[in-house]
Amino acid sequence: MSVDEQIAVIRDADLLTEVERARGHFMFKTIIEHIAHKQTLRDAEHAKRIAVDARRAAMSRDQRRRDAVREVIETTPSTPENIQHIHSVLALCGLPYREPKGEREFFREYGRNTLSIMAGRLKNPKTGQMEVQGLPYGPKARLVLLHLCTEAVRQRSARIEVADSLSGFIKQMGFPVTGGERGTLRQFKEQLNRLAACTMQIGLWDGASRSSTLNVPPFRQLDIWLTGNSDQGLLWSNTVQFHADFYENLIQHALPVDIRAARAFAGSARKLDMLFWMGYRLRTVQRPLRLSWDNLHQQFGSDNASIRSFKQAFKGDLAHIKEVFPRLRVSLDDGGMLLLPTDPSELLVPPKRPKSEKPAASAA
Repeated sequence: MSVDEQIAVIRDADLLTEVERARGHFMFKTIIEHIAHKQTLRDAEHAKRIAVDARRAAMSRDQRRRDAVREVIETTPSTPENIQHIHSVLALCGLPYREPKGEREFFREYGRNTLSIMAGRLKNPKTGQMEVQGLPYGPKARLVLLHLCTEAVRQRSARIEVADSLSGFIKQMGFPVTGGERGTLRQFKEQLNRLAACTMQIGLWDGASRSSTLNVPPFRQLDIWLTGNSDQGLLWSNTVQFHADFYENLIQHALPVDIRAARAFAGSARKLDMLFWMGYRLRTVQRPLRLSWDNLHQQFGSDNASIRSFKQAFKGDLAHIKEVFPRLRVSLDDGGMLLLPTDPSELLVPPKRPKSEKPAASAA
């Protein structure tokens, strides 16, 4: 291609400016080749973006969100800022999906592990009464735990600051930060209250003749006080203090989670559970692992009375997760789920931890 033909393909204003600056230079032809190549690369990227936009235009809003997260994860390496943490036991045994109306205790089993959560009470600063709190549930309770566990790991402290960071986290999850009776701040703080009031028991069994039960209330202290400003009403402290036993156990068994992936499923409790659970299992599986539909239903099917309806819902949820992680080595068949040993590049979170953090031991 001649110099004139190469100049003819250059259209971008900044590149045309480079062409004019190069006139008279003894390497003019070489410079034009380089500029024309930059234009070609830009054109290819522009065409690719048009194709992506056209493909996404036919998608639902949630599909577009998952596709955008997949693209970011595939093209942008994870950084320490993207890494959050959840307690490994909570990754294996999740909270209720929906509000258990009228119930004060919740059980969830995974293999030989059992998580029992009991609702508690908080003292109302207006009435002085110990008021009953419900059980924590749903995606917001999981996101609050993810956020608080992350701050405890990052700050290396059982006492953490949450007021400003909670608002920032709500924004990061894609929720608007809104006040009022139905605002997101109230919804997230309600789950924080429920978590602060509850107690947890973790049951461990060796499958033969030995068992142990750990009583691990997550929080030791949450301050609430009444303000004279009627627009504000109740205020929460800007600090939350974990119970020492829970905090020490968390530091030992913190599971990393890519916050970009969590953002894609922030509206679904079960998908968050699946994300956490697979993030744990795929880091440890050394040989093909098969789980029956009964196993899966026991762990993830609390909202589905029948295994038939659970199968349909679970297949759809896994398909959505694989839209974000298309190389995930997880499959479903008539017998249940098959997990295959996974290359580090295919994990939900790469195995290397940020240099600024000490390595955490694997959960038992």
